[in-house]
Formats: sequence, C-alpha cells, structure tokens
Amino acid sequence: MKKTLSLFAGALFWIFPATAQIPEAQPLYPQGAPDNNGLPADKAVYAESHAEKIAEADYMLFRADPSKATGQAVVICPGGAYLGVAYTHEGIQVAQWMNERGITALMLRYRMPNGHHDIPLHDARTAIALLRDHAAEWGIDPHQVGIMGFSAGGHLASTVSTHFENDSQRPDFSILIYPVITMDERYTHKVSREELIGRDAPIELVDRYSNEKQVSDRTPVTFLALSDDDGGVPPVNSTMYYEALKAHGVPAELHVYPSGGHGWGWLETFKYHDELRTSLDRWLKEIRK
Repeated sequence: MKKTLSLFAGALFWIFPATAQIPEAQPLYPQGAPDNNGLPADKAVYAESHAEKIAEADYMLFRADPSKATGQAVVICPGGAYLGVAYTHEGIQVAQWMNERGITALMLRYRMPNGHHDIPLHDARTAIALLRDHAAEWGIDPHQVGIMGFSAGGHLASTVSTHFENDSQRPDFSILIYPVITMDERYTHKVSREELIGRDAPIELVDRYSNEKQVSDRTPVTFLALSDDDGGVPPVNSTMYYEALKAHGVPAELHVYPSGGHGWGWLETFKYHDELRTSLDRWLKEIRK
C-alpha cells in the first residue's frame, strides 16, 4: 500500500504545483477492509489523472480553513465506469473549489466492484461515517454532510442517497453531475452496468441499482447537472431521477446545458463552467440556511 500511495502522490505532484497543497492520500481502512473485491493491490494502475483496478480504497481530505468554514462537508466520488476513477478534474479540482467556499471535501478513491456490487457502496458509506465521526475535530456540522458524484460516481452517490439503512448512512444532500442512474439496459451506460452488476444480472439486481426506482420522501435534496448532447450517459438518466424526486416531494434542481458532451467535470474548457459553478455555489448556500 505504501508503494501505491507513493506512486499516487508522484502523479499528483506532476499535475499540480507544490503550492496547490494536495493532501496525502490516506487509507480508508487503516486496519484493512472487512471485505475484498478480489483485485490484487499490486496490480492497481495509476496514470496522471486516472486510477484503475483499485483494490484498496483511499481518500484525500481537503479541510476547510477554520476562519471561513461553513460546517458543510462533502464526499466526492469521481467517475470512471466502475473501472477506475478520474481523480483530478472530477475529484481534486472539485475539492479545491469546495475548500475556497469553506466546505470540507473528502475525495474518495473507492474500490472497483469486480463482481462485488456492494463494495463501492460500502466505501462511500464509510467515507460519510468518517466525516461525521470527526465532525467536531474537523469543524463539520454532522447534519450538513453530503455526497457528490460524476458519471458512474454519480451512480454511486445516488445509490448512497437511496439505499441508506439508517440516518447515520443518509447524506444530507446530493450533487449528481451527468450521473448514471438506471441499470435498465435501454438507457444505462452499458460498461458501468456490466462492471457493477454483470451482463446477465437478475431483474432483482437491475431494479435494486436502478436508483430512479429507489427514491423515497427521505432521499436528500439534490442538485443535478448535465449536457443535452451527452453521448456517454443518456440524459434520461438524470431526468428520470429528477422526476422521481419531484414525485416524492424532494426539493431538487436540474440544470441541462445545451452542449458539452460527457466528462467535463471541473474543466474550464467546458463552455458553461462558470454557469455551473455559480449555480452550485448559490445552491450550497441556500441549503445550509
């Protein structure tokens, strides 16, 4: 694991200048995870902005400056079709933006399912619990802990938001950016579906992870954003989830930009990046009032 984290840190140093203050990656399970996805840790792959075949979950904690901390905190789940995570423009850059606004961010590098569909969910729940367990120490309001996800990470975030078993597992808000929502083969992202539940999954598992079917009046307030021309994840994923939220009386915002495709994350090359950030900044302020 030490070698893994060293490689990870080296890649980050290459991408971000030393002044960017990238925190060191920490293991999510210091004593070892209680379950296993079957992937060998020494086969994990780290590129300049993407990690694949993740066997051991870790995270980077971006603590808000106490002088401007709002008390809000968010777990960030980058996307990658449940094969890996795009941890820079869908992770670190987002966490830095959150920090600038007084929000503590935990960028999660969750384990890949590899035939174990409950593994990513376990990791995300553990990350939420970690923030709440350290709320006093890290200046967090335990009732203002949310989750954010991109693409397949958005599916994970929506799963956490609809599959909680008690209040301690429930996020207080959700931010879903061009998310995969459904496992319905007509509308899903096929690679994400196959990696999470398998090509020939039984209908019970398909329905379980079709999160538009799992929304309830306890699903947290949600912010959704995507592009109308998304060719990776059909826009109907977001609209189905939004409609389900409204049917259950859950406050939600849906932002559909005319263009941009899929995977823009926090890249400034996305034409509507200023619009997105302004809307999200305003929404985050409103939900903490």
